[in-house]
Formats: sequence, C-alpha cells, structure tokens
Amino acid sequence: MKAETRAVLALGLGQTMAWGGSYYIPAILAAPMARDLGVATPVVFGVFSAALLLAALVGPAAGRAIDRQGGQGVLVASNLVLALGLGLLGFAQGLASLVLAWGVMGLGMGMGLYESAFASLARLFGKGARGPITGITLMAGFASTIAWPLTTWLEAGYGWRGACLAWAVAMLVLGPLLNGVLLPRPAAPAEAKPGAAPAASEAPPPGALVMGLLAFVFAVSGFGASALAAHLPGVLAAAGATPAAVVAAAALLGPAQVAARLLEFGLLRRLDPVLNAMVANTLPALGAALLLGLGAPGAIAYAMLHGAGNGLLTIARGTLPLALFGPVGYGSRAGWLAIATRFAGAAAPLLFGLAVEGWGAWALVITSALYLGAAVALICIRLMLGRTEN
Repeated sequence: MKAETRAVLALGLGQTMAWGGSYYIPAILAAPMARDLGVATPVVFGVFSAALLLAALVGPAAGRAIDRQGGQGVLVASNLVLALGLGLLGFAQGLASLVLAWGVMGLGMGMGLYESAFASLARLFGKGARGPITGITLMAGFASTIAWPLTTWLEAGYGWRGACLAWAVAMLVLGPLLNGVLLPRPAAPAEAKPGAAPAASEAPPPGALVMGLLAFVFAVSGFGASALAAHLPGVLAAAGATPAAVVAAAALLGPAQVAARLLEFGLLRRLDPVLNAMVANTLPALGAALLLGLGAPGAIAYAMLHGAGNGLLTIARGTLPLALFGPVGYGSRAGWLAIATRFAGAAAPLLFGLAVEGWGAWALVITSALYLGAAVALICIRLMLGRTEN
C-alpha cells in the first residue's frame, strides 16, 4: 500500500473517531448528563466551549512537536488523553469533576484534531500534502453522520456514562493502531550544510501581515460554521420556511459539504488554493442573498451553498498555510491560526444568536459581510504575494 494511501486511511479513520468521540458527543449527551449531574444543560455546553478554547491554546505546541518529529507520537498521545477525559467524564459526579473531565478533553482535542492531522501530512509529504488533506476531510466529513446515531444508540442502551466509556475504549484500542502503526513515519529532516542557501520549500515565509490576514480568514470560517451549526433551523424558519422545508434544507448541509470536497479532490485541486478559498467565501454570501431575496423558496439554495462553502473552507484550513508558507514550520503556524478559528467558533453561537433574536434572518447580513471581507483579505494576500514573486 502506498504511503499516501496509508496516511489518508489512518488519519481519515482516526479523525472520524477523534471528532465523533469528542466534539460531537455534547449534542447527544449534554441533556442526560446535565440531568444526572444536577446542572443546567447550558452549563454543560459552557464547559464544552471552555474546552474548545483550551484546545486552541494547546495547538501551537502540538504543531511544533509535529514539525520536529512527525505526527505519530502527538496523535497517539491525543488518543490516550481523550480516552482519559472520556473516562473521567463517565465517572463524573458533579460540576467540579465535569470541568476536570472536559479540561482533559480540551487538551486531547488541541493535540489531535484537524490541525494536527494536516501538520502530520505536511511533515510526511511536504507541498504534496494537498491531496491527502482533502482525502482525510472527505472521510472525517462523515464524523457526525456516524457519531450521532452511534452515540444515541449507546446512550439508549447503556446510558450517557456507558457511551462515554465506550468511546474511551475505542480511543484506547483503535487510536494507537491507526496513528501509531498504520500512519507512516516521516523521514528524518535533512541537515543543511553550513553556508548553504535554503531550499525552495524552506524559503522565508511571507510577513506578519499575510499571517494576520490569513488569521482573519480562518476566524471568519470558524465563526460562520459555528454560528450556522447552532442557528440554521431558526434562521430558515425566520425567513418563512415551513418545518418540513427546514428539515429538508438542513439535511442537505452535510451532502453539500462532501460534494464540494469531492470537487476539490478532483477538478479544483489543480487550481490555486487561494482562488478556491475566495470562491468558498462567496458561496455562503450568495446563498444568504438568495434566502433574503426569495424568502422560503431560497432555503434549499442557502443550505447547499453554505454547506459547499464550509466544506471547501475546512480544506482551506489545511491547504492555505501549506501553499503560502510551505511545509517547514507548518505545524506551528497551523496551531497559531487555529486559535483564531476556535476562539471565533466558540463566540459565534452566543453572538449570532443575539443577532437572530433581534433581526431574524437578516442576521445573515453579518455573516455575509464577514465572508466577503475574508474574500477581500484573500485578494490582498494574492496581490501581496504577486508583488513578492515579481
């Protein structure tokens, strides 16, 4: 089996498990967890949001470790930490132990979700990692599709504690196998000769302004994805869509993400990733214009365009730093950029929810302006790099 195929299989399956057993479990388990522990359900989600912020802060250190030694050790360690956190969660008895468990989970998520997987591929394949990055997002794009029904079944049969412990066992058994055995080991980095010029892939990266603009683009992506994940049904209902139309539109969100990623994997992978990201940022804004202009008839179009844009932007989180900065130091940069993505994503449900309460579907003007601002930031990056290359 080719190294690239092994890496995509290992990380695709590993990411599906890591996301399914961490990020996606509160949607199913928060309510029964809150009842059993004697806290309000929003408290559970608040602790989960804090864990996401902790995960963002862990990212740069995890990325630096992957830059030095590859992803195997960091990813296996993340599986073990997530297993410990899930075990603590399964035995939690009150708010203090809930906070401790999710704190451990936050560490594991910071070490083991997409940015670490992307950095592992950059360490393995250098600038050739774009295709594998798309491959693992295709596989892990089904994490919620698999995790939500599975967690629901586990909770119904064994309770929320049993579901957490089952996920912990999966992390312990499958994590080291996928990330420690199936994932190829990177070659040792070549030592530069004294006085030698840096290789093309090791050329000094663009300046801090480019990094800042890219952080803004990633923050917009995190904000938009998180805001609509929490409030899409309410926004569509506020636009006049019937309950049946809301369900139908929401059901198309996932398939639209996967379809866009398939398009990137095939036709779009030969195009400039900066251009792809520009297009991705315009799709949700176009969908919002259709929804606000047409009302209920635009619900399906909005869900599909938002889903497609979000699917492409998930890939862009991996491919843009690689294209702009090269593979050297990729993990550390990706970790710093993830802080912008996750902090914005953590704030989005509350902030966008307040906007929806006040303005209804017209709250989409906010996300549309942000997406278009991100597209303009990417144009600026392209122009700056064009001047640099000339």
